[in-house]
Amino acid sequence: MDTSQYLELFIDETKEHLQALNEHILVLEKDPENEDTINEIFRAAHTLKGMSGTMGFTRMQRLTHDLENAFTEIRNGNMKANSKLVDIMFRGLDALEQYLDVISSTGEEGTEDNEDIINDINNIIKEQTGGGADDASTGAKTETKSEDKKTETSVSDLDKYAKIEVNESDILAIEAAKQDGHKIYGVTVYLQESCILKAARAFLVFKNLETKGELIKSVPTIEEIEDEEFDFDFSWIIASKSTAEEIEKAGMSVSEVAQVRVGEFNYSTPAEEEVKEEKPADKSQKEEKSGGEAAPKKTSHGSKGKVASRSVRVDIDKLDVLMNLVSELIIAKNGLISVRGTEEMAAFEGNSVFNENLEYLERITTNLHESVMKVRMVPIETVVNRFPRMIRDLNRKLDKKMELYMSGEDTELDRTVIDELGDPLMHLLRNSADHGLESNEERVKLGKPEVGSIYLDAYQEGNNVTIEVRDDGGGIDIEKIKKKALEKGTITEQQAETMTEKDYIDLLFKPSFSTADKVSDISGRGVGLDVVKTKIEALGGSIDAKTVKGEGSTFTIQLPLTLAIIQALMIVVANEKYAIPLGNIDTIENISPDDIKLVQSKEVINLRGSVIPVVRMREVLCVDEEAEEQEEFIVVVVKKGDQRLGLITDGLIGQQETVIKSMGHYITCEKLFSGATILGDGEVALILDTNTMM
Repeated sequence: MDTSQYLELFIDETKEHLQALNEHILVLEKDPENEDTINEIFRAAHTLKGMSGTMGFTRMQRLTHDLENAFTEIRNGNMKANSKLVDIMFRGLDALEQYLDVISSTGEEGTEDNEDIINDINNIIKEQTGGGADDASTGAKTETKSEDKKTETSVSDLDKYAKIEVNESDILAIEAAKQDGHKIYGVTVYLQESCILKAARAFLVFKNLETKGELIKSVPTIEEIEDEEFDFDFSWIIASKSTAEEIEKAGMSVSEVAQVRVGEFNYSTPAEEEVKEEKPADKSQKEEKSGGEAAPKKTSHGSKGKVASRSVRVDIDKLDVLMNLVSELIIAKNGLISVRGTEEMAAFEGNSVFNENLEYLERITTNLHESVMKVRMVPIETVVNRFPRMIRDLNRKLDKKMELYMSGEDTELDRTVIDELGDPLMHLLRNSADHGLESNEERVKLGKPEVGSIYLDAYQEGNNVTIEVRDDGGGIDIEKIKKKALEKGTITEQQAETMTEKDYIDLLFKPSFSTADKVSDISGRGVGLDVVKTKIEALGGSIDAKTVKGEGSTFTIQLPLTLAIIQALMIVVANEKYAIPLGNIDTIENISPDDIKLVQSKEVINLRGSVIPVVRMREVLCVDEEAEEQEEFIVVVVKKGDQRLGLITDGLIGQQETVIKSMGHYITCEKLFSGATILGDGEVALILDTNTMM
C-alpha cells in the first residue's frame, strides 16, 4: 500500500508524540509513582509504534516497541523510573528524533539500528524484573491465546456482525444507502494471533475497504480500535456497490489478516423487537428508562453522541497566499480612500450610499485582516516546550543544579515569527545556565539556594510580545567585559573611561565577543548573543539586557505580533513619503529651533527632564535640497528598550494600515529600511528601521 500520501501527517504527529514523551518523562523522573503520567507515556509510545509500523519504518518501530516494553513494565509496577532508566529513555527519544529528521529530508528512515540503545533497554528490564521483555510479552501472548480460544468457542456459526445493535441514526444511514443502490454488508475481520500491531493492521484494512464503500458502524468503536482495546477481531457494517467477494479480497490483501467473513446485513425494526420474548436484561433496561435516566452507553462511530473534531491542519504556504490576498485588498482599499476629495470623485462626495459602502469596506478589510492573523497565530508553547529537557541535560553536562520556570506559554505570535524564535531563546537559556548561574558550591557560600533558577516569561503588550529570560545568578561582570574588550582591542583606553554600564553590556552582542575563559560545546565561541541580536532585529524586534551584580541578569526581547501588515505613521521628508511602525513610536512633539542644544557636538533636546538625541531626517536620507526655515519642527520620538531618539521630519500625513513588502537583495545600502509599502495612489514608500538608526 502506498503510504507516501500520509508522510507529512506522520511527521507532524510524530513530532507531537515525541514532545509529549519528553515532557511526561521529565515529570516521571521527579514523580515515579504518577499513574496519569505513566499512562500518558504508554499511550504516546503505543501510538508512535503503531504509526511507524503502518508507515513501514521498521527500525523506528522496533526501537519504539522496546521502549514500550519498558513503559509496560513500569505501568505493571514491575519497574521504577530511576535516573539510569530515564537516561536510556531520553537516548531512545533522541534516536527517534534522528530517525524523524532523516525521514523528513529523504522519506526513508536510514540504516541506523541503534542496537546499543535497544540492548541497554532490554538489559535494564532484565535487571529490574528478573526476566526479559520477551518473557513478559510471551506471558501476555499466552494469556491472549487462551482468551481468544474462549471467544472462538463462544461464537456460533453466526458471524459477529449479525449481533451488532443499531440505533435510529444507523438505520437512517442504512436506508439512505439502500435508496442509493448500495448493498449493506456485515464484515468481520480476524487477525493472526501473532500480530503485534493490531491497530496498524486494522487501519490498513479500513483504508482498503474505504475504497469499496462507506463505513456505517464499527464494533468496537474506531477509537477503541485505535487504542487496541479489542482482541483479534472486529466487525463493521459497510454500504457498498461491490460484491462480497471483492470486499473479502480487499480485506485479505493486508498481511497478518487470518480471515475476512462478509455477508448481507439485516436488522430488526424496533416494532419487531417489541414482540420478541423479553429477556431479563431487556426488562431491567426498560425499568431503568421508566424509573429514571439510564446509565450512559459508549457511543459508536457515526452515532449522535460522538463530538467531531473542530480543528484542521493547514499548510503555512496556503495561509501565506491568503495573507497576500488580504494585503492586496488593503492596498486597493487604501487606493479608494486616497482618491477622496479629488476632481474625479467630486461627483460622489455627496453620495451617502457610496460613502457608507466605503466605510463598510474599511471595516470588512480590517476584520478580515484580524481573522487571518488569528488563524496564523501560534502559541509560543510550541517553541518553549522543548527547553525543560534542554535544561535537564545542561544540568548534567555543567554539573550545576538548576530549574527552569516558564510562564505565558499560551501567548501567541505569528507563525513566521515563531519559526525563527527557537534558536535565539535557546542561546539565551544556555547563556544563563553557563555564564549566569554560579557553581553549586559558590551558591552555598553566598547563602543562595543550591539550585539555581532560570525564568522564561512571555506576555503581550499592545501590538508587541515581550519575552524575558532571567536568572538568579551572579549577574554580568562589567569589569570582566572591560578587561576582555581591552585585550581584544574592541575598545580603547580612552573609550573605556567614558563608557556606561549599558555600553559594556552592549559589547556582549558584538560578533566573536565572549567572556568565557575556555571554549566548550556549550559556549565560549562568541556567536551566541550576536546570533540572538541579528535574528531578533531581522524579525523587527529588539533585545535589551539588564543586570544587578550578585542578583542576576534579565534579557528582554520585544517582537511585533505580525510581520505582514502593520499600523504605521506616514511622514514626509522633502518630497518623499516614509513609514514608521506605530509600535516603535513613543511620542510626537512640536519644538522650536531654540530647543535644540549641542552636547559633545551632537544635537539633543530636553523633553520633560529627559535628554534625547535628535537626528535630522534630511541628513540621514541624504536629501540635497536645503530645508526652508521653519518656526517649529515636528519631532517623532522613537524608542528601543530604554533608549529614545528624536527624528526631525518635514511633515506628518497620518496613521495608515500598511502592507510590508520585502525589497529582496536589490538594495544593498545600510539597513535603514525594513521594507516598503504600496500607498493608495500606487506610490511606493519605504519603511524606516528605527532600531538600526539608533
